[in-house]
Amino acid sequence: MSQAKVGIVVFPGSNCDHDAYFVFKDILNVDTKFLWHKEGNIEDRNIIILPGGFSYGDYLRCGAIASFSNILKDITSFAKKGGIVIGICNGFQVLCETGLLPGVLLRNDNLKFVCKTVSLKVENNKSIFTYKYGVKEDINIPVAHGEGNYYCEENVLQELIAKNQILFSYNDNPNGSIHNIAGIQNESRNILGMMPHPERASDIKLGNTDGLRLLQGVVESII
Repeated sequence: MSQAKVGIVVFPGSNCDHDAYFVFKDILNVDTKFLWHKEGNIEDRNIIILPGGFSYGDYLRCGAIASFSNILKDITSFAKKGGIVIGICNGFQVLCETGLLPGVLLRNDNLKFVCKTVSLKVENNKSIFTYKYGVKEDINIPVAHGEGNYYCEENVLQELIAKNQILFSYNDNPNGSIHNIAGIQNESRNILGMMPHPERASDIKLGNTDGLRLLQGVVESII
């Protein structure tokens, strides 16, 4: 067992929290626990997962209400000190709402919910999130979202490109994201936000383990 201690935040409306828990606890054999959104701190956890789902029913705006949860204050402090945070799908939306990651997630350009496995390209493998992949490697990861259309201003996009913050791009863009962006990291490289679900591509029984290397790599980076 590694020294990683994973905390998976649970909001009202989270529905991918148990998927993430299963991968970390039962596949990767990591010390894993749920963290209720009303808690004031993340305890002794050194990896924080903001899972997919529909926090607070996606009222107002996806991730907006969740960004004001009690636990987000401690997560923000943890992240700014270099702590590892991964936001998946709704979690990515929360990270953008808090300002921990730049940009915003808009309605899919076709105005339809997209639920399928998509092909991604690994744009940068010089990261704790992607070092187990080959650069420009194609991988298959499921998506399930209605508001996954990543957008940022042109100057922000150029910074993301120049600073190698784009980690994953869509080979066949399912939602209209600018520059085909599927996942980004912050400038300090300790925060990841991505719309595709690596936890849903981490079990051989499901016929796809392309997402496992991401989560495994993060866990092993703690050792």
